[in-house]
Amino acid sequence: MNLSIIIPALNEAANISTALKRLQPLRERGAEVIVVDGGSSDDTVALASALGVRTITTAPGRATQQNAGAQIATGDTLLFLHSDTRLPDNVDTLIDAALKEHNTTWGRFDVTLDSGKLRSHFMLKVIATLMNFRSRMTGIATGDQCIFVRKSTFEQVDGFPNIPLMEDIALSKSLKKISAPVCLRERVTTSARRWQKQGVWRTMVLMWWLRFAYWAGVSPTKLATWYR
Repeated sequence: MNLSIIIPALNEAANISTALKRLQPLRERGAEVIVVDGGSSDDTVALASALGVRTITTAPGRATQQNAGAQIATGDTLLFLHSDTRLPDNVDTLIDAALKEHNTTWGRFDVTLDSGKLRSHFMLKVIATLMNFRSRMTGIATGDQCIFVRKSTFEQVDGFPNIPLMEDIALSKSLKKISAPVCLRERVTTSARRWQKQGVWRTMVLMWWLRFAYWAGVSPTKLATWYR
């Protein structure tokens, strides 16, 4: 398996160097890493380029950025990674084995929310557990769970739909029509900064409301306005 890791970024100078250095062992084993910048006003691009990582710039928006990265990727398998998320050290072998064993074309990981503090809010563990359970029951993955997919399958469904929010949900629905996802119990660790900044309870209610509204047919453009 040839793995391409695609990282959408926007003003991630505080995190991008650390994130890319963690991926160096994977690069040494042959994985390709692509940073797709959405027009940062900080040093994100310079820091990524200084580490020898292929970096391109597009219009902002995760769907747009991730599609652009997928288009130039040379790997036969794509992994979409947020800059504040840590992968298991053996992510390449985990993905390769999972896709072959389960005879599927895509999947995702379980997630842990990391507060970065000695004592984290007790609800973060509950939220992560519910996210993983819901995803396993529905076959729908979120970006925090690091979606991976065969490039040929990603191209077959025309990639992420060009919408400002819920692009990961929409992609999952398209991919489910081709094959069920493999839901790996190995965990990726993602920052809980969004939850901490807005408040755990407030963010939880907001995310549930946005998902319900999307299911009820509210346009992603309006949802993005509510999210901001």
